[in-house]
Amino acid sequence: MCLLLGAPGVGKTLLVKRLQKLCSPDCKGDLGDPPSTQPTVGTNLTDIMAPRKITIRELGGCMGPIWSSYCGNCHSLLFMMDASNPTQLSASCVQLLGLLSAQQLSYASVLILFNKIDLPCYMTMEEIRSLIRLPDIIACAKQNITIAEISAHKGTGLTEVLCWLQNQHRSSS
Repeated sequence: MCLLLGAPGVGKTLLVKRLQKLCSPDCKGDLGDPPSTQPTVGTNLTDIMAPRKITIRELGGCMGPIWSSYCGNCHSLLFMMDASNPTQLSASCVQLLGLLSAQQLSYASVLILFNKIDLPCYMTMEEIRSLIRLPDIIACAKQNITIAEISAHKGTGLTEVLCWLQNQHRSSS
């Protein structure tokens, strides 16, 4: 099980839909226009065939206070942040720190996704590293943490996310 978490509006649902499209036989590398999405209320379970089935449990951003109750049996965590919103990045960092300290996630691999790099106001990785003290977070965490800059809207970086998921799924099977 892979858990997908992040604040409301960071692009979690769009990411899952784009990953599904990327894995579909008819994709041929062109994701096309982004599909419409609705805010997730509650939880969505999505299977991605890459080539083995990977189940992603996406939790709505408004469920932040109870995310930890869904962490059992989680082998990997995708934590998405909005790289174009410095205020939300700070708040998301606090949520991330809480998750990294959760006992149930102590052995999970973590991929932190900085989404919305297609927007003109996005922060560079250097700015983000400084703002949320990312090197300190990575150094202190028990988990193996990877970071990626993506645009779920444009499709940038999604192949790398899929490869990461495949590698985590392969190593946890």
